[in-house]
Amino acid sequence: MFAAGGCWFLGNLWSAALFLHRGPLVHLHLSYPTGRVRRVLTVTTVVAAYVVAVIEGVTDNPWLTLGLAVFVALAAVDVFTRTSGKARKAGGPALGAALAFAGVLALSSANLVFYWGADRRVLVAYDLTICAVVLVLTADLLWGRWTDATVADLVTQLGGHTDSVGLQGELRLALGDPALTVGYWVSEAGGYVDEAGSVLDVRAQDGRAVTTVEDSGEPVAVLVHDPAILDDQVLLEGATSALRLAVSNMRLRAQVRARVGELAAARRRIVEAADAQRRSLEAELRAGAERRLRTVAIILGDVQAPVDESVRETLGDVRAEVRGAQEELHEFALGIRPPLLGSGGLDAAIPVLAARGSPPVDVDVAVGRLAPSIESAVYFVCAEGLTNIAKHSGADQAWVSIQVDGGEVVARIVDNGVGAADPRGLGLRGLVDRVEALGGSLRVGDGAAGGTVLEARIPVEGS
Repeated sequence: MFAAGGCWFLGNLWSAALFLHRGPLVHLHLSYPTGRVRRVLTVTTVVAAYVVAVIEGVTDNPWLTLGLAVFVALAAVDVFTRTSGKARKAGGPALGAALAFAGVLALSSANLVFYWGADRRVLVAYDLTICAVVLVLTADLLWGRWTDATVADLVTQLGGHTDSVGLQGELRLALGDPALTVGYWVSEAGGYVDEAGSVLDVRAQDGRAVTTVEDSGEPVAVLVHDPAILDDQVLLEGATSALRLAVSNMRLRAQVRARVGELAAARRRIVEAADAQRRSLEAELRAGAERRLRTVAIILGDVQAPVDESVRETLGDVRAEVRGAQEELHEFALGIRPPLLGSGGLDAAIPVLAARGSPPVDVDVAVGRLAPSIESAVYFVCAEGLTNIAKHSGADQAWVSIQVDGGEVVARIVDNGVGAADPRGLGLRGLVDRVEALGGSLRVGDGAAGGTVLEARIPVEGS
């Protein structure tokens, strides 16, 4: 408002500055009462007002002025309609001022475009409108209605913060105190700390006022500010309420993040425990049931062929059953956890897995040793992907690539089959849970050149 008045007076002394007042005047209308412009349309209109004000001082172009009038009206309505409650009531004078100013701008442009010849009457209307607008906004400032809009804007801004960084700056703008300091209560330390984490001594604040913010009788934060702010208790109480709400929200978010972290850790522990049980079961099968079956097979192999035909046939059946049991047990043990995965990792186990089925598979694995839970997850993703390719894709070629990329192990299984795979029908639900429990993601989609792409990404930090 001060800048607009200065530019208005400057126009009496320098003709090129005749229209410079329009820039800060539009800025005033669209930022009142909070003093901020945030939306793209509002920022664009304010910048255009300053530019047009300079251009109008050099060359008379009524179409530019008319365009500015339209943008001022649209931006003012946009700002007003996006507020609610007390903030909308407080924004009423700004809307009226902006529309009145846009109206006289449009009137002055129409006078030149349509050659009305009403220059003096238009000038009087223009001057009276500007004077009325300034008087209305000044009176509104004195009445204090702007406080409601400032507090509402502050609540909106503080509500968007997920941590303490930036809260102090927002409060400084809202309360008009560039030296304001916010301290946050830390129960473990029994005192307050600032945004940088340094201890804040609220007793050593010469010439500054200290306002404590409490929630249910417990200290939450403290404001160290200019004593003049105490004169506007409505604004100060609104600011402390907004700060109390923001700190409570931050605590709730922190608790939610902690719970999410605990849940993720629990899911990972479940997966790792299940993998440990699989490894133990696989070792027990090989040391127990498989070893005994091998012993039985050796004993049966040493038995001389009986003379009795029926006994010889029965002995052959027993040998066949033992071989079948060995094969089934071997396949079962491989499904639990293949021994090569434990001894050589993915680099050793994946090529063997790819060679067991069809179609032909090109393998590119270069990841080294990883945590057992990650190796198991990647292995079973590849096994499921290759099984689905063999059963459903109709492909004649497949590719498996496992690499470490940016802190993640990335496993891609690609084929050149018919594509259009349905992730819900691929038996991947358990794999999705396993991968997500390790902090990763599993994606199924169509390849760029056809076929299906199965991609798993799992973080390897700390593995």
